[in-house]
Amino acid sequence: MHIGLIGGIGVAATVVYYQRLVAAVEAKGGTLDLTIVHADVHELIRNNLADDRPPQAAVYAKLIDRLKAAGCDCAAITSLGGHFCFDETVPLSALPLVSAVAPLDKYFSEQGIESVGLLGTRVVMQTRLYGQLVKTRAVALDAEVDELGQTYQDMAVAGHCTPEQRAMFLDAGRRMTKELGAEAVVLAGTDLNLAFDGQEPGYKVIDALDVHVAVLSDLATGRISLDEVTKTR
Repeated sequence: MHIGLIGGIGVAATVVYYQRLVAAVEAKGGTLDLTIVHADVHELIRNNLADDRPPQAAVYAKLIDRLKAAGCDCAAITSLGGHFCFDETVPLSALPLVSAVAPLDKYFSEQGIESVGLLGTRVVMQTRLYGQLVKTRAVALDAEVDELGQTYQDMAVAGHCTPEQRAMFLDAGRRMTKELGAEAVVLAGTDLNLAFDGQEPGYKVIDALDVHVAVLSDLATGRISLDEVTKTR
C-alpha cells in the first residue's frame, strides 16, 4: 500500500516518521511505497491556537489531493497537535485518513496501562488527547499547560531541544508519575523525541509516534487493511 504523509509540522518530527517507518517496514520484510508533502508549521500553529478548524482542514484537503494525485492509498498527519481538526478533515479528504490518536487507547489497554501522563501541545494536554481516550485515564500538569505547550511549540519550530527545555519535559514527566499517579508518560507531541531520545528518565515513556508508525507499517506491508483501521474511529 502506498502511504501518504503530511509532513513539515514540524520538520524534525517528519524526519523521525520517515526513519522509523522505513525501519519498521524493513523489519516486517516489506518495501515502503511513500510520498510526503510539506505543510507550513506556522500556519498550523496559528490555526491550532485559535481553534480554527475549518481553515486547517482545508489546508490538509489540498495537500491530500496532491497525495492522491501521486498515487497514495491513504494519508496520515505527522503531528498529534495537528489532529485538532481531524474530524473536520475527514469529509474533505480524497483519501482515507489514518489517525494517530485512535490507536493509542487500544495500545494502552493491551499494555495493561490504566493511567497516562500527557506531554504535547497545550490543546492536546487540556483536552486529554481530544477526549478520545475511553479506556485510559489521562492526566496533565494543568497549572503548567500553557508554559509546557509554549515550550513544546518553540522546540518544534526550531527543530532542536535545548538542555533547559529537556530538563523541563523530563521533570514534568517525573511529577506526573510521582504526584498524579501516571503509570507511563506519553509523548503526545511528535517532536518530543528531540527531548527524550537517548534519555533514561526513570519512568516508563511511550512515544505516540511509534504507535502510529506501527499501524502505518502494517498497512504498508498488507498486514492490516484500511477497513480495519478506519472502522475503529
